[in-house]
Amino acid sequence: MPILGVYNCLTPYLLVGALLFAFGIYGLVSRRTLIGMLVSSELLLSGAAMNFMAFARFIAPDPAIAQIFTLFIMAIAAAEAAIAVSIIIAVYRHYKSIDVDDITDLHG
Repeated sequence: MPILGVYNCLTPYLLVGALLFAFGIYGLVSRRTLIGMLVSSELLLSGAAMNFMAFARFIAPDPAIAQIFTLFIMAIAAAEAAIAVSIIIAVYRHYKSIDVDDITDLHG
């Protein structure tokens, strides 16, 4: 079964990471709600973390460095999600909507 040998190659990991990153970019551009944008930014960070770990597994002489970077990415994603959800709740309480087009008072 040739599919079982896929785990020993860098290309599938990079393709999945690039797909996650591309879905995140598409979601940021196409979504109109703040929650959709938040989920899309999490996809961006997941794609970057997956590429770090793929390069660490196949290329890096010391994989601990990429693992540390991935842990930082995960910590940034968790902090970003907590702060973004609190901002979204505050915006919803004030404007009664999370649609980006409805929030026009934020333009400086």
